[in-house]
Amino acid sequence: MARATIPSNGEAHEAILSTMRGMRDGDADWKHGRTWSLVYYAGEAHHELLQRAHDMFFAENALNPMAFKSLKRMEAEVVQMTASMLHAPDDACGTMTTGGTESLLMAVKAMRDRAAERGPKTSKPNVVAPKTAHPALDKAGHYFGLEIRKAPVGPDMRANVSAMKKLIDKNTVLLFASAPQYPHGVIDPIDEIGRVALSRGIPFHVDSCIGGFVLPWVERLGYPIPAFDFRVPGVTSMSADLHKYGFAVKGASVIVYRDISYLEHQFFLETEFPGGIYASPSMTGTRGGGPIAAAWASLKAVGEDGFIEHTRKAMEAARLLQEGIRSIPELVVVGPPDATLVAWGAKDRAVDVYAVADRLEDAGWSADRQQHPATVHHTVTSNHLPVIDEYISDLRDAVAFVKAHPELADRGNAAMYGMMAKVPFRGMVRQGVMNVMRNMYGANALEFDPSKLQGNTVMDKVMEKVGPTLNKVFDRVEALKERLK
Repeated sequence: MARATIPSNGEAHEAILSTMRGMRDGDADWKHGRTWSLVYYAGEAHHELLQRAHDMFFAENALNPMAFKSLKRMEAEVVQMTASMLHAPDDACGTMTTGGTESLLMAVKAMRDRAAERGPKTSKPNVVAPKTAHPALDKAGHYFGLEIRKAPVGPDMRANVSAMKKLIDKNTVLLFASAPQYPHGVIDPIDEIGRVALSRGIPFHVDSCIGGFVLPWVERLGYPIPAFDFRVPGVTSMSADLHKYGFAVKGASVIVYRDISYLEHQFFLETEFPGGIYASPSMTGTRGGGPIAAAWASLKAVGEDGFIEHTRKAMEAARLLQEGIRSIPELVVVGPPDATLVAWGAKDRAVDVYAVADRLEDAGWSADRQQHPATVHHTVTSNHLPVIDEYISDLRDAVAFVKAHPELADRGNAAMYGMMAKVPFRGMVRQGVMNVMRNMYGANALEFDPSKLQGNTVMDKVMEKVGPTLNKVFDRVEALKERLK
């Protein structure tokens, strides 16, 4: 395939838009509830409002708040509205970011720099978190030179506080937990970890990127929600994504700190640049005005009553989803009963979870596969309420088909996901994924077809040779476990 180049002559606007519309034909159908992640849709009227608000400020740049005072005011109001929702004190402050990953990066960077300023200095700062912490935390450690210490979780998938305490030492600059964690929708014991943070004098960040704009309304609806926000005294910062349950456009998130003494360590300042004094509050320099404006418009338009109604529908959809899953004898729900994040797995090896996921995708559903244990993930919104019955019907059919055709576990994506989840040599998995990334973003990126991953990776070539042997080993291990029961 020839390398893409800028056309010699500009193309007609309508022709460009027509081409772009054609490119979308193979994309996931989020508008009709066929995706269980990635897009949060609050209806066509709200969608059109976001487009208009975004377009009104699409050229503005929040890099210079003095030039665009409107954006600075909207950002400040979004932060204050979020802080109020999360019961932050009056002194709370923060910034918007481009998403949950940047919010977590900023929390780690700020607390690393805070610890370095306060001393004693260390060349090996660390963050202590449960193993269910979002990979953005690992990315922060990778970028900023911190050790990320992961503690095991309990049988309920919640952070094991005793195990976390054993990992804390004099070089620990931050404690980290989730409300909820993404894989299973479980809220970590924030109150208990907060007490540890206070007693040790260590900042504590609560990652509520996916839960920040839904848990407050779940609580208002009367569901039993454990303490998770700034009402816990030990919590010093929180992150909440507006482009998830805040129904804003990508990418918009908020990071809130208990007071300015924490936030100031997030800032970057350079006073000797010949181009003038440079100051930036977060990771990026140029900051698009569109996402800020659309986030402000979303919070204003939805309002508390709207968020409560969307949450009511999402919780009803999640309840019906869990009931449907439990009605299928081969499946089990993994996670709490009252959550908008729902995961299911198989009760035994008679049904391969990843093969079922393949069948669901064939039926037009976007399925997010997970590992340790093997599950399929759903982020449930109000938009899913009308499609639950159809999904359960397709899921029931998919399970029956896979159960009748166990050989499907050895084909396509099911084989790749299943083997990669079981391989004990994680370096092999890393190499396989790295090769996919090279193909996806390298010089021949246009020739890469994400829908045909199987057979394209180093990992698959390795599996062709060692897969059968590994499967035999796994089977013998499982058989031995059964005998020992």
